[in-house]
Amino acid sequence: MTDIAARNENHAVVTDEITLRYDYALGQVAGKFMQGLKEGKLLATHCSKSGLTYLPPRAFCERTFEPCDSWVQTGAEGVIEASTVVVRGLEGKRKAPMAIAFVRIDGVDSAIANYVDGIDLSDVQAAMQKMAPGTRVKVVFAPDRQGRITDFTFELLA
Repeated sequence: MTDIAARNENHAVVTDEITLRYDYALGQVAGKFMQGLKEGKLLATHCSKSGLTYLPPRAFCERTFEPCDSWVQTGAEGVIEASTVVVRGLEGKRKAPMAIAFVRIDGVDSAIANYVDGIDLSDVQAAMQKMAPGTRVKVVFAPDRQGRITDFTFELLA
């Protein structure tokens, strides 16, 4: 028996459920981004001084420290920069396993993370190979959008 198993053998475990409701103040930038999601659009901010476009949107440019001064609607395709398969989930969220990727949408200078759907996750290694950096994906919006980050996911391009 391992040390951990021996220590846990003598301790009772209490299982309970905690419900936590919260209100999150979005502010102007995140508020506009979430409204765009609700409308089926990915909105990014742009800094005319640096020429950089940010998704998720930023209030200030990370290069010039100046306010981002315009909004642009992005395209619906991009490239995976990093990915993972989560094999142990959280209660109340998507059931594990689940695929997640950081994707740089075409024409955008930063990456945004979200779920990747449509991949067989029964073989984690094979799934990771399909989601390797450089793999092209498309944005797919949920039919019933609520102005949340889960209003869209990614799918691999054929």
